[in-house]
Amino acid sequence: MSGDERMKAKGNRVRAGDALAPLEIPITRTLIVAGAIASRDYQDVHHDTELAHRKGSPDIFMNILTTNGLVGRYITDHFGPTAVLRKVAIRLGAPNYPGDTMVLTGSVEEVDGDTATVRVVGANGIGKHVTGTVTVTVPAGEPSVIASAEGQA
Repeated sequence: MSGDERMKAKGNRVRAGDALAPLEIPITRTLIVAGAIASRDYQDVHHDTELAHRKGSPDIFMNILTTNGLVGRYITDHFGPTAVLRKVAIRLGAPNYPGDTMVLTGSVEEVDGDTATVRVVGANGIGKHVTGTVTVTVPAGEPSVIASAEGQA
């Protein structure tokens, strides 16, 4: 079910306390390397297994910019293509290594007019890879998917 379908099923309203559907992301070497290249992060630990081993890592691992992009995707998948990310505040924890799966989950913490704050967690097989909050707005003039605390859009 797409984000738009989920919102329609909920009557196009998001309220504090709502949970976002989980998103499973397979962590592949290609994803890690492509994300590092796309974000111009040429640190060897993101593309060279041998050099990652020399630096004490069991394998290459995902960079924060790729994680940031995946968190953004998770939010816009839920709120729709017109959603505007206003603030993304994340922290990394357990690394994302190839062969694992990261599961992103979220819950709406607060709603203020057309803006919502969502708590996001991305967990993998060894722990929480990413935790944080995202503030998202659905622009005026677009179909509202965010309900105010009083239940009005």
